[in-house]
Amino acid sequence: MADVLLFHHAQGLTTGCLDIATRLRGAGHTVHAPDLYDGTTFATLTDGIQHAQDVGFDIIVERGRQAADDVPPDVVYIGLSLGAMPAQTLAQTRPGARGVVLLHGCVPTEKPWPDGLPLQIHTMADDAWGDVDVARQLADTIDTAELFLYPGDQHLFTDNSLPSYDPEAADLALTRVLSFLDDAR
Repeated sequence: MADVLLFHHAQGLTTGCLDIATRLRGAGHTVHAPDLYDGTTFATLTDGIQHAQDVGFDIIVERGRQAADDVPPDVVYIGLSLGAMPAQTLAQTRPGARGVVLLHGCVPTEKPWPDGLPLQIHTMADDAWGDVDVARQLADTIDTAELFLYPGDQHLFTDNSLPSYDPEAADLALTRVLSFLDDAR
């Protein structure tokens, strides 16, 4: 089974993020879910994003790097929205990655994508926060990328602790993630 480093979204390490980790563990994967916010969660996405801006995105990425020091290099990085920043950065700078899954968001690549590194991106087609244009650009330029667009406009649709949760889309996304992890072993 795969080792996974799961980075939470801007609202923090919510119970919904922990439930995703539990589902992946239930399939036999080892999941590390560091808390990049030191225990703080936010009721709204806007408040969480403001916190990330106040802390500094570079600090969030650095906290992700520090969390990676405690796990083997041959992991699959999973980033949920804001968590895409440390996930993508580590995948592109830390040797040994087995794959990358980006849920709810992604960022443009500043460095070349590692040859042969599988990438899976999941977002809702009409999500204003989901970076759909960037996701399409990554899928078009990275030959190992798969893009899955789900109908709707909810941002954090896989987090069952938030009002944006979409059970049908979340189940399909996580089923696809589990298949990806099985292939990344």
